[in-house]
Amino acid sequence: MLSRSFKLSLRFILPLAVLLGLFAYILVPLMDSLTLRWSVRDLDNRSQLLASTLQLPLREYVQANDRVRIKRLFDSAVQDERLFALAYCDSNEKLLYQSASYPASLGCWNEPADGSKRRSLVRLPRGPVHVAETQIRDDASVFGRLILVHDMSFIERRSAETTKYVLGFFALLAVAISVLTLVVSHLSWRGWLAGVKDVLRGQLGRSARAPSAAPSPEMEPLIGELRGLMEEYHEERQRSSGESGAADWAPEKLKSLLQQDLAGDEVLVVSNREPYIHDAAADGTIRVRRPASGLVTAVEAVMRACSGTWIAHGAGSADKETVDRNDHVPVPPDNPRYTLRRVWLTKQEEQGYYYGFANEGLWPLCHIAHVRPVFRSADWAEYVKVNRRFADAVIAEARSDNPVVLVQDYHFALLPRMVREALPKATIITFWHIPWPNSESFGICPWREEILDGMLGSTILGFHTPFHRKNFLDTVDRYLETRIEQEASTISYGGELTQVEDYPISIAWPDYPDLAPVEQCHREIRDYLGVPRDHLLGFGVDRLDYTKGILERFQAVERMLELHPGMVGRFSLVQIAAPSRSDLEEYMSFEQRVRQLAAAINERYAGASAPPIILKIEHHEQEDLQRYFRASEVCMVTSLHDGMNLVAKEYLAARDDEGGALVLSQFTGAARELHEALIINPYHIEQGAEALYRGLTMPVSEQRERMRAMRDRVRRFNVYRWAGHMLLDAARLRKREKVMQKIRAHSRGGLRRVG
Repeated sequence: MLSRSFKLSLRFILPLAVLLGLFAYILVPLMDSLTLRWSVRDLDNRSQLLASTLQLPLREYVQANDRVRIKRLFDSAVQDERLFALAYCDSNEKLLYQSASYPASLGCWNEPADGSKRRSLVRLPRGPVHVAETQIRDDASVFGRLILVHDMSFIERRSAETTKYVLGFFALLAVAISVLTLVVSHLSWRGWLAGVKDVLRGQLGRSARAPSAAPSPEMEPLIGELRGLMEEYHEERQRSSGESGAADWAPEKLKSLLQQDLAGDEVLVVSNREPYIHDAAADGTIRVRRPASGLVTAVEAVMRACSGTWIAHGAGSADKETVDRNDHVPVPPDNPRYTLRRVWLTKQEEQGYYYGFANEGLWPLCHIAHVRPVFRSADWAEYVKVNRRFADAVIAEARSDNPVVLVQDYHFALLPRMVREALPKATIITFWHIPWPNSESFGICPWREEILDGMLGSTILGFHTPFHRKNFLDTVDRYLETRIEQEASTISYGGELTQVEDYPISIAWPDYPDLAPVEQCHREIRDYLGVPRDHLLGFGVDRLDYTKGILERFQAVERMLELHPGMVGRFSLVQIAAPSRSDLEEYMSFEQRVRQLAAAINERYAGASAPPIILKIEHHEQEDLQRYFRASEVCMVTSLHDGMNLVAKEYLAARDDEGGALVLSQFTGAARELHEALIINPYHIEQGAEALYRGLTMPVSEQRERMRAMRDRVRRFNVYRWAGHMLLDAARLRKREKVMQKIRAHSRGGLRRVG
């Protein structure tokens, strides 16, 4: 065992020794060079000081031609152990006076005949010397030079001593590190290394050959589980390495993953917004409507693949008429794939929980959109009550004690903890669809600790981007007593472990066989809008929300027309703004500002053949939006702050002709993936205007190159991959928890036997 650990330790020691030797090899010449440079600078300064001292008496003695005094002056000066010799040359370069030790080979130390520069360091047979000169002047002119020669042998001795000390230091350092490495490695590996090596090699329990060392009884329960985890790791690696296209992450694969890795557990989705709304029409019929929501777009595709139950707030005027006695309705209506369970809220509950705390408090708090969040105790009370209502619905719908619960968004920050208390074995995956602010900003919320505690009831907690994930970890670290593993991105809180990761959400890569060709959409949309067939169109579709940058988008259009007057009458932006939260004062005011700005821009260009802004504040079905996507030259996504924004990805998916251009805000999560888009700062109006103009005039070849790259990424990283990775991580954590439970059970059994 010792020899094996020693051999393994040599793998660390030998590279370390080579590295230290390399450092010494580089450092010693460097120190010699630095020492020489410093010494030369010191001798230059010393020569100048000494020459200044000798100049006055030397000038008098030379003018008097007093050789005796000059010799006495030189002999006195060279008593200094470092000053080796002195000499004086007249203006005719004739050596007149010199000390007895002055080298004859130096002469008057003239410039070399080849025109090269004189070197202050000269190597003589006796060793290296430093030579310097100073001009001797009278009041009118220079009549001679004083040459000073310093001995430099002491520098070589100093350099040799320094080299010896440096090499000795590195040698001692290498020995100390090597000994420490041997001791630590031997102590660390002893007792369990052989067992782990056998597991990793697949030998334990699979080979007739005896293991190199039998595992201790305390390790036996862990060995089997460790092997299982390693096999799972290799299988996951194989699955991940095979992700070459959208077909690898399809609905079938997601369903298979749920059955195999999570033992076929049922899926329960919880969200405030329902995927299908039943409204009563004026003629008494019931109309089914899909809400304008990126959350619904993504999660609904997952539920179609996995089935299960979606629990949501029933807000449609005919919702109660379409459910059974258990408040269930099968959806989609044309081809039911899963069950929608509706929860009913009173006006007071909806006002406090949804419009109040969620959308006047948390929404502006998490979106840096310069709207002040409002927090009221009454709203918080309703938020807690509604979260409890939905948690009870989850518990009632669960057919087992370990369901997979997908909690969606900021409306249910408290629900994970509530469900965890009733169903401790449940796999709770919470996804936060909006940004997470920095810890200081989140501290504004009066109930910050309660919200964090509720969210940490989750098994998996997902955000769109690494930036939002890091903000959450920093917030938890600041306001709760937890243990955070930054590298593993896990939070241990109250004896429970939560994995916090970034999972960029996406869409189900669509295949639109029934959608009209791009040319037909191009023609029909322009006929519907009443603009010429060759009219250029930009397109924007958002909820009517102050975070979406709609006002800034309109200003960019106006500025583009100012900078490029040739576009007046040739371009219009079609803006579809789905009404949202219209009961809130901030949203009512925002809608008024949007209408006023659109009207002002259109009035300014009233003489044009088509208005610059075509504003439609109304809901549109997904099929209609696809036709607009395919008919527009540019799609504008100018959010001031957003989690992901799936409009950008939906636009790309709709453009199977690989035409069009995407203008995308840098403050969206999508901008971190779609680098080929025209990325802008929506607050910079001129930048948005120029990006819009560039998109409208972009060559077809460039459009295709950019669009092809972005479409390929969205196709590969689709919503099934998003959900699949969360489920894989959840399955891994569940297996890890089972391992830990067995270890704890074994430890308790061992303690009882000892007792």
